[in-house]
Amino acid sequence: MQGHVIVVGNEKGGSGKSTTAMHLAVGLMRAGHSVAVLDTDIRQGSLRRFLENRRAYARTIKGHVPMPEFFDVAPSGGDGMDTFPGVLAAARAAAEVVIIDTPGSATPLSEAVHSHADTLVTPLNDSFVDLDVLARVEVSNEMTVKGPSQYAEMVWKQKIVRARRDGGKMDWIVLRNRLSPLDSRNRQEMEKALNQLAQRIGFRFLPGFGERVIYRELFLAGLTIMDIKETGDPAAMSMSHLAARQEVRALIGALHLPPLPA
Repeated sequence: MQGHVIVVGNEKGGSGKSTTAMHLAVGLMRAGHSVAVLDTDIRQGSLRRFLENRRAYARTIKGHVPMPEFFDVAPSGGDGMDTFPGVLAAARAAAEVVIIDTPGSATPLSEAVHSHADTLVTPLNDSFVDLDVLARVEVSNEMTVKGPSQYAEMVWKQKIVRARRDGGKMDWIVLRNRLSPLDSRNRQEMEKALNQLAQRIGFRFLPGFGERVIYRELFLAGLTIMDIKETGDPAAMSMSHLAARQEVRALIGALHLPPLPA
C-alpha cells in the first residue's frame, strides 16, 4: 500500500507551515505510524534544519527521539522538478505517511506537490489579514466574498490534475493557527467567515494551534511539544504544555488517516 501524502501548503509566509509539518510528523510517529518527510522549500529549508537539530539533540540524551525518514528533493541544488516524482515514489513506498512541507510562495514545484496531496493542510493565522490566502473579501457591516484567491484557484486546478491522473481526491483542511486564548470578537468573526468560505471553496476547517511560545522555543533542539514528556522533565510540564499536546492529538485525529496495519 502506498503511503498517504499530507501536503502542508500556504503561499503566505509566517503561517506556521513548518511548525505544523514538524508536529504532524512527530505526533504520527509517536502514534505508531512510519513517517517520511520531504522539504520542498528549497531556499528556506526549515524542515530540513529542524531534522538536523533533532539528530544532534538525539545524540546527547538517553531518551528515545523518533526520527522520520528524510528524502532530499533537490540533492543537486536544482529546483527539484525533475527529481520530485521519483523521490515521492520512494517515500510513499517507505512509509505509511509522507509529509511534504512547501514554500510560502508560488513555485512550479509547489504546484506539482499539491497535485499529489491526499490531504492538504493549510495553516492560517486566525486573522482577517491572512484570510486573503483563501479569498478576496470585503468587510464592511458584513463580509462579502468577491472571489477565490490565486492560491485557492491553484488548489482547485491541482485537484483536477489529481483526478485526471489517478482518480484520487484531495481532502483540503484549513487549520486555524495561533488562536488567541480568549473567545474574542475576532475569533467569532473568523468562524463566520470560514463557514461561508468552506462551502464556496471546498475545504473543512479545524481549530489548530494556540499562540504558544513553546512551539517556537523547541525548534533549536529539533523537538516538538510531543517530545517533552519523554525527553524533558515530566514534572516541568505546565497546563499550557498539556493543552498544546492535546491540540496536536486533536489535529491528527481529525485527519481521518487510514488505520494502522493490524
